[in-house]
Formats: sequence, C-alpha cells, structure tokens
Amino acid sequence: MTSQVNADPAELAKFSELAHRWWDPESEFRPLHQINPLRLDWIQGLVPLQGQRALDVGCGGGILSDAMARAGAQVTGIDLASKALKVAQLHALEAQTPNVSYREISAEALAAEQPASFDVVTCMEMLEHVPDPASVVRACATLVKPGGWVFFSTLNRNLKSFMLAIVGAEYVLNMLPRGTHEYAKFIQPSELAGHCRAAGLEWQKTRGLSYNPLTRRYWLNDDTSVNYLVATQRQA
Repeated sequence: MTSQVNADPAELAKFSELAHRWWDPESEFRPLHQINPLRLDWIQGLVPLQGQRALDVGCGGGILSDAMARAGAQVTGIDLASKALKVAQLHALEAQTPNVSYREISAEALAAEQPASFDVVTCMEMLEHVPDPASVVRACATLVKPGGWVFFSTLNRNLKSFMLAIVGAEYVLNMLPRGTHEYAKFIQPSELAGHCRAAGLEWQKTRGLSYNPLTRRYWLNDDTSVNYLVATQRQA
C-alpha cells in the first residue's frame, strides 16, 4: 500500500513550469528575492546560523537555502517539485555555494528517516500550497532537535489578504502569476498556533510582512493581517 503524499500535483506542476526563472530577480520570483534578506536577518537575530544544521522545507529553487548556507549553516533543502530542485542544484554548482544539498523528498518522509536531526527548520511560503498543513507542521516538529527552532511564513485568511495577496498581487500589479494562491488555503495565525501546539512547538515570535507598491519595498512590522512569519521552538 502506498502512502498518500501531502502534495497537490497542480501546485507542483505550477512551480515546475516556472523553475527556469527562479533565480531571475526580475521574474515572477522577484518578491522572494526581495523578502529573502528580511527573512534571513530575522532568523539570524533569533538563532545565529553559523555552524547550525538547517533544513529548508519546500525550498523550491533554493533562494533561502542558499542564503542560509552562505551565512554558515550546513543546509539541506527539500521539495517535491523536481524541476525547481534541479534549478537549485545547478545554482549551487554555478555559484559554488558551500555546505548546501538538495533532496526530492517530503517533510513527512524525511521526518520518519531523520527525526531530531536539525538545529533549525524553515518552512516558508509553503503551508498555503499543501492539502494538509498540520501534517507538515508535525513533520517539522519531528525533524528539529529538542530546543531547536522552526520558522514558518504564510498568508492570513481574511478580506484584506484576499484583496492584497490575490487581487492586488496577481491581477492588478501582476507581481505573481495568476493562480499562484488559493484563498481557501490561507491560514489564520490562530489555526497555525493550534497546529504548532499539537505538534509540541512553542510559539515564540511573530512578525508581519508589508509591501508598498509605489516604492516596491518590503519591510517587517507588527501587522500580521496579510503575510506573517512565526518563530517556534520544540519543547526540550
């Protein structure tokens, strides 16, 4: 009997189709390139990455994985989108990024294989693309060492996030390909907090991510009504 993989084939196909553009900072992935330094600095402010063993769940083309490796971590990036992973591997070779490797495996399968193996686990902009986000949260909690850190980022579910993240970003400003996000899959902080509690992760910090379409700039703040980041720790 084959186990059901927690992935939406349509989502994997969508990101695979765009894989060759992942490292083009002016492509559909421009927002990821812009927010990556903000994410990295926030993570580093809570847990310096030098010498840490880090896992990037849903790594895509490797933008965050690459940056964490350059910050001194030993990084494994995992994803189920084959083409995006090949792009990540190619970029690591071309850029000669040290201490980063990539695998095509689900978080759940890796959790069964390597429990309590990582100091830091990141799962950014991924939970809103899978059928069962609670399963991914549980896997991340299993993968991190006791006392280790797990970071999530996702989209809140409310009228404002629908207007900005879907109507604004995909249809008005054309920042993202149409159909990138599905509103029903957005996750309210209270829901994510429940998943974390059930998985044994203690909620430590939350930050919001805002965007100004006129200046085309992102910044972190306390407004979690649209995009938000969460830092959790596995109970020791």
